Amino acid sequence: MPHTINQEEISMLRAELEMLMKERQTLLKVTGIAAGLVAELDSHNLPSGTEEAAELLATSINALSEETLKDALNAVHAEIAG
Repeated sequence: MPHTINQEEISMLRAELEMLMKERQTLLKVTGIAAGLVAELDSHNLPSGTEEAAELLATSINALSEETLKDALNAVHAEIAG
């Protein structure tokens, strides 16, 4: 017997979707800021012990799809150099 969705369930799903979209925007901003930071870093002048963290951050950013990275940079009004 198929389950029909009632108004309360629709309202709950709508609220959950709105929360997820706000969280996505926040994550895009954080990612955009991190991408900008990585782009500005001079790997030869990093303080001792930070190379591994910087490499992990750069690798994670590079693993993003081009579309997601563009969305992240747009979220912080940055531009892709090059």
